[in-house]
Amino acid sequence: MATIFVQLGAPRQSSFAQPLGLLSDCHRRIERFLTDMRRVAAEGRGGPLSDDHRTLLAGAVTYFTVAAPRHTADEEESLFPRLRAAGGEQAQRALAELSRLEADHDQADACHDEANALANRWLTEGVLDGAAAARLVELLEGLAAIYAAHIAVEDATVFPAAGAALDAAQLEAIGREMAGRRGVNYDEVVARDARKPSG
Repeated sequence: MATIFVQLGAPRQSSFAQPLGLLSDCHRRIERFLTDMRRVAAEGRGGPLSDDHRTLLAGAVTYFTVAAPRHTADEEESLFPRLRAAGGEQAQRALAELSRLEADHDQADACHDEANALANRWLTEGVLDGAAAARLVELLEGLAAIYAAHIAVEDATVFPAAGAALDAAQLEAIGREMAGRRGVNYDEVVARDARKPSG
């Protein structure tokens, strides 16, 4: 019986009113879906997909095709430009990392394009030849290495620096842009999230 994938990683702890927390929550989803893809690639070895493996692989490919590019845009179009413009002592350490983080995004995007193409082929054709299966594992291991360093810098350095350097209006603007990329109404979602019980 196939597993039904309902929850996208851990429950969201932040709302668009806390965009830096929401960006960090996205990192947990990236880690979760990449773990799923690596598991399927390592266990399946290009052979016929079990129902569980098919569900995990399809969910991960959808996430990395649809949702992950929005996260990159959240950082490169909304957060990083404001952090560069903010200046000040709090932002200096983070500013030194931004060019490398943007290069990481480019490298990850290229790996994802190839990995998603191979995964989609596996989902469509039912099997991958040995060379393609090995290449998929190689790409996913490369992505794991990129994300491990990238996420550590953002969570430990960039996001705290942004929280210190940006004011409430700038953070709200980032949250509004993030909501807009997802086709949702910022005011409605924030009001709804505020009504949810905590804990």
